[in-house]
Amino acid sequence: MIADPGLYPYRPWRNRPPLRWPGNKPVAVWVAPNLEYYELDPPPHPRRKSWPRPHPDVTGFGHRDYGNRAGHWRMADAMTKHGFPGSVSLSVALCQHHPDIVADANARGWEFFSHGIYNTRYAYDMTPEQERAIIADSIETVRAATGQTIRGWLAPALTHTTNTLDLIAEAGLAYTCDLYHDDAPTPVHTKSGRLVSIPYSLEVNDHYGFFVYNMSPRDYADTLIRQYQRLAAEGESSGTVMCIPLHAYLIGQPHRIGPFAEVLRHIAQDGRAWITTASAIADAWIAQQ
Repeated sequence: MIADPGLYPYRPWRNRPPLRWPGNKPVAVWVAPNLEYYELDPPPHPRRKSWPRPHPDVTGFGHRDYGNRAGHWRMADAMTKHGFPGSVSLSVALCQHHPDIVADANARGWEFFSHGIYNTRYAYDMTPEQERAIIADSIETVRAATGQTIRGWLAPALTHTTNTLDLIAEAGLAYTCDLYHDDAPTPVHTKSGRLVSIPYSLEVNDHYGFFVYNMSPRDYADTLIRQYQRLAAEGESSGTVMCIPLHAYLIGQPHRIGPFAEVLRHIAQDGRAWITTASAIADAWIAQQ
């Protein structure tokens, strides 16, 4: 049994110093498109199967590849139309497999952070040296492809070791999206460096919306609006964060993109949102500490 590692202090919501966002906006809204690459026939991992069917899982691979061939462009165009930059959770192997997508996101002014190399490679049981190599590869690959230096991390397929947060801080990264415990940024205790947890959502993640909760496109859009309205109201006393995590093979489907675009239009026209990136949220939070 692993004891509580003490990654972050317990700070009750009502007893915190007020947090303020630029322009005195009550809620910071950031969109996290997961631009991912899933291998057709990945190496097996003893703890977790990459696909529910025997490899090669053509059905699973093809469904996800739809996002890279068609869904990305619908999703990205809707975001651009309504003024939402992306903070890209990137399977960095996409830089080699589909460089056109990475170039498109970069041309739109989106930022990139690492989601590991492949979403079919898991961090369980990795040694610190293996994790350091993946972190270094992420930094170098994204810099070569985009000119950007990544500042954040979302573990591949949400898989971790007990060393992950210490190692990304050691490498100089500023934020993690791997803690789903709050509606505002929080400090993370690491052995070196300075790391902040930026709120990333499972509850309003389109994967959970469509795969786990079996929502219709309208149900999912309504959920996003209700999430936004509540966080904007609560943010009047102390700033909140709303993350909208997306997957192009899901939200970029023709029957889903319309209701989602209406959500973006609603938030943009409401006037209470600071529409921003994960890095900007981290910097604004750090400046107030």
